[in-house]
Amino acid sequence: MTIFLIAVAELFGTALWFTPNAVIGALQQAWGLAATDLGWLTGAVQAGFLLGTLGIGLSGLADRLDASRLFAGACLVGAASNALLPLAGGFWPAVFLRLITGMTLAGIYPIGMKLMVGWAPGRTGLGLAWLVGMLVLGTALPHALHGISMAGMFDLPWASGIWGASLLAMLAGLLIWRLGEAPQVRASKRRATAARAGLDFGVFTIPGYRRAAGGYFGHMWELYTLWALLPLLLASAVPQASPVTLALGSFALIAIGGPGCWLGGWLSQRIGSRHVAMLGLAGSGTCCLIYPWMTALPAGATLVFLGLWSALAVVDSAHFSALSARAVPTQRLGTALTLQNAIGFGISVLSLVLLVPVWPLLEHWVAWLLLPGPLAGLWLIRQPITDMPEAA
Repeated sequence: MTIFLIAVAELFGTALWFTPNAVIGALQQAWGLAATDLGWLTGAVQAGFLLGTLGIGLSGLADRLDASRLFAGACLVGAASNALLPLAGGFWPAVFLRLITGMTLAGIYPIGMKLMVGWAPGRTGLGLAWLVGMLVLGTALPHALHGISMAGMFDLPWASGIWGASLLAMLAGLLIWRLGEAPQVRASKRRATAARAGLDFGVFTIPGYRRAAGGYFGHMWELYTLWALLPLLLASAVPQASPVTLALGSFALIAIGGPGCWLGGWLSQRIGSRHVAMLGLAGSGTCCLIYPWMTALPAGATLVFLGLWSALAVVDSAHFSALSARAVPTQRLGTALTLQNAIGFGISVLSLVLLVPVWPLLEHWVAWLLLPGPLAGLWLIRQPITDMPEAA
């Protein structure tokens, strides 16, 4: 039950991430925005998340503070900054609010991982798989809302969706505040030496953590760029599809990763997180390699292939964090996971900036530029990652 509670709280908290995506048309009309301006709103959240994760990770704050209180506080501040968005009245105030929201998400996503690790000892891969699966559904949701809106299936004031996300974030904070820190994590803090101050890159001296984090970095080179390309790949496979079909189809292709994550969590209980991560990297890498030739197949077969690729690209995501959690002592867990997220997210931004713009030039062959990520990740986790003794 605790695993499910944390996963639901993570879904509700990360609902703040993509709220403007569902009301793009309304924002354009209300503030007279151009398409490039809307990109700034999304980019501000990404930049805020990167700054927040680096700040929390490098300062050691993730391990000095109670994770449940940090999570709840981030949810409260994020809910407030998100709720103010319809009242911003213009572009630059909205960008500033989205930057703040992104920074608060650094206290929700990786700190939620730390909570899950603490409350699911012996089932870390399963718990994190549930958590990441919820995040995948949240990532896909704006495409569904956009498609439903274009189809005229509901008609609500555009601000209501944003305020609804803020209410969900407040509920997430309340759930985790009441849950608190895991007992063994509290005990570990009492046994630990004085908390570190200042910058902490020391976790990278741990060989197992370096390998697990490196595998995650390779995974992140592929994942978010693939998600960004999926609407383009879908439109290329089904050129006669309507905008509504493309939006709902993009939702389905990304959302399939949620059940994929849960399946990976179940599988990790039988073969271990490292083998699930290796299967995901090998599978998605193979998809990168052969995709240019798959486009010659009928549209239905291509869509099935894209769904499989999307699921394989994210099935391993939770298990790099599970491997990192095994490699570091509990009293440094928050720092380790937050730094891993920060650097991995920075790599995903670099991949997006470099690879998405070359789609018009390379089209289907851009898949080969995603391939180095899975290959590097697979090479880095080829050796077993052993547990770190608690007293280390």
